[in-house]
Amino acid sequence: MEIQQQRGVGNSKVVKVQSEEAWGLFTNQASNEARPVVAHFGASWCVTSLSMNYKFEELAQTHPEVLFLHVDVDDVQSVSSKYGVKAMPTFFLIKNKVVVRKIVGANPDELKKLVEASADPLPLETQIV
Repeated sequence: MEIQQQRGVGNSKVVKVQSEEAWGLFTNQASNEARPVVAHFGASWCVTSLSMNYKFEELAQTHPEVLFLHVDVDDVQSVSSKYGVKAMPTFFLIKNKVVVRKIVGANPDELKKLVEASADPLPLETQIV
């Protein structure tokens, strides 16, 4: 399995997911560590998706407690389908392998709010006891 860092600002903190196996590995590890995941589903040909890469990288640099994953919908179609991604970019906040928030579209302010919400506790109905 090949795991690569996405290119971005300085030393990238965003992990590019190359396969369904890698997605499972990262999300399982994050869940075991009680670490939130923010996932960016995009495509190399999608201008609006590409326009969000810098903001996504910037947030990854300033929020080391969050695991930032980038999924190219063409490269990892099975994961994109599982999460119902229909438009790019789509961002998910995932805690304990449960999607708690979703944003569709290129909105840097909403993405920042999504990342900041990663520190909030899970709603009671989604908490695993």
